[in-house]
Amino acid sequence: MQAKSGAFLESSMSESEPGERERALPPARNRFRFDAAALHRMAAVTFLGFASGLPLALTGQAMQAWLSLEGLDLATIGFLSLVGLPYTFKFLWAPLMDRFELPWLGRRRGWLVLTQLALGAALWWLADTPPAQATRAFALLAVLVAFVAASQDVVIDAYRTDLLAARERGLGSSLSVLGYRLAMILSGGVALIWVDPSNASGPGGWTWPEVYRFMAALMVGAAVLSAVALPRVQAVGDRSSVARQDLLGFLALLTAVAVGFVVSERLGPPMARALLAPWFDGSPLDAGLKGKWTDLLALLLGLAFTLPLAAWAARAAKFQTLLGGLNSYFSQRGAAAFLIFIVLYKLGDAFAGSLMTPFLLKSMAFSPAEVGVVNKLIGLWLTIGGALLGGLLMLKLGLWRALLLFGVLQMFSNLGFWWLAVHGKGALPGFVLPPFDWGFVRLAQATEIDGGLLMVIAAENLSGGMGTAAFVAFLMSLCNQRFTATQYALLSAFASVGRVWVGPLAGVLSEAIGWPTFFIVSTVVALPALGMLWWLRDAVRELEADPNAPSTDD
Repeated sequence: MQAKSGAFLESSMSESEPGERERALPPARNRFRFDAAALHRMAAVTFLGFASGLPLALTGQAMQAWLSLEGLDLATIGFLSLVGLPYTFKFLWAPLMDRFELPWLGRRRGWLVLTQLALGAALWWLADTPPAQATRAFALLAVLVAFVAASQDVVIDAYRTDLLAARERGLGSSLSVLGYRLAMILSGGVALIWVDPSNASGPGGWTWPEVYRFMAALMVGAAVLSAVALPRVQAVGDRSSVARQDLLGFLALLTAVAVGFVVSERLGPPMARALLAPWFDGSPLDAGLKGKWTDLLALLLGLAFTLPLAAWAARAAKFQTLLGGLNSYFSQRGAAAFLIFIVLYKLGDAFAGSLMTPFLLKSMAFSPAEVGVVNKLIGLWLTIGGALLGGLLMLKLGLWRALLLFGVLQMFSNLGFWWLAVHGKGALPGFVLPPFDWGFVRLAQATEIDGGLLMVIAAENLSGGMGTAAFVAFLMSLCNQRFTATQYALLSAFASVGRVWVGPLAGVLSEAIGWPTFFIVSTVVALPALGMLWWLRDAVRELEADPNAPSTDD
């Protein structure tokens, strides 16, 4: 969906079969050619995938490991997953990144450099804040890191969509996942080995603040590479509308959010307590869990008030780029259904993985080194393999069949965690990993690797990698290039709803019903997306036939 907002704006949906336009295209339009410019583009999206994945783990699973080892309780860790909220609202400021170009570096690259430098500074600041002694300050700084990281993702997603031709998106999305997972191997896997107490001497034995400072330095290095090594993308469409109106619209939006926050803080908790009082009467829940459920409902009530207020403010102030991007997306047939599907597709996966690190470290009592090696190093390499395999299979399967097959595999992989929670450690034979020292990572003593853990993580990461590759290609196919940042931010914000919002629910639910039942619930949650995908099969197949390719300037 480029200038015409996707295949859905064409009346040809009712005039021809889904594959007719694709068969009518010259064969060269659908073949990927490995010339120097194409290889440059593929290297760029791989590098930017790495830059995107690095801070995500540092406000997600790596942060959960830090908090777990600091002794914070499971429900609190679940609520702290809300530091990822900026990922679900990034479409609100994405229009500014569509409208304005920073000087010297051209479209997209200036924003990349700015956000990456800001990430380096924010991570360094977070490293100097102890989470147990200053939990509120730590949470606010983590929100700041997530805000800047989400802003970087807005630019990366838009840049990748602008840069790649339609025929390159399957391979490009796989390579983006490759870079993303490599970063998570470093920030979520190698980091756990660095901080393991058994590595208390030598290159191992880092503290979490030292890990975060090192990641901050890496983000500064990424900013330098973005400035000097990335190919340029050309501006698209008419960008002559009044910038002042967009700034006023954004300020109106911020004001509405601030008003909503203040009102929610004052009225949300008492309303939540009143609504939950009949349910709490005679309930066996302890006071702590009752408080967590009250906080969760108060948060949802606040959002129910704040989001409509922000939407009204954007319309009243004529926030043109935001409204134009949203109108362009919603003008296509099936737009609302696609948004629902986007929320649902990775929901079961996100539900199972929302508290994976505390589950493995605290409930299953695996050591940090074992979790780092299996769940992060081996597991994430398997995710990379799954993403690359998914990209290759998409060439044969097409988008719709790939989404369906990979979605089924994702759903059944959740049952592996149910099996692990029921049978525990030692159910399958494992092996002993000998000590090693690779310079950048060191294992000081032999570590036992549980066979059941390895099997479950292998299944989850292979299926998750394949599903992510197909999902990223699907999101790119929905974007109009004139509003890439706004629209991709909207779509990926909906995609991150599960990852961010199920954390608080998962924390209180796992304590209330236990881990085995929790993982059964996570499997059932994946079913609606598969049913909806079947219903949308003709619409998704239309996206595969999109012949438009953005122009680039290397």
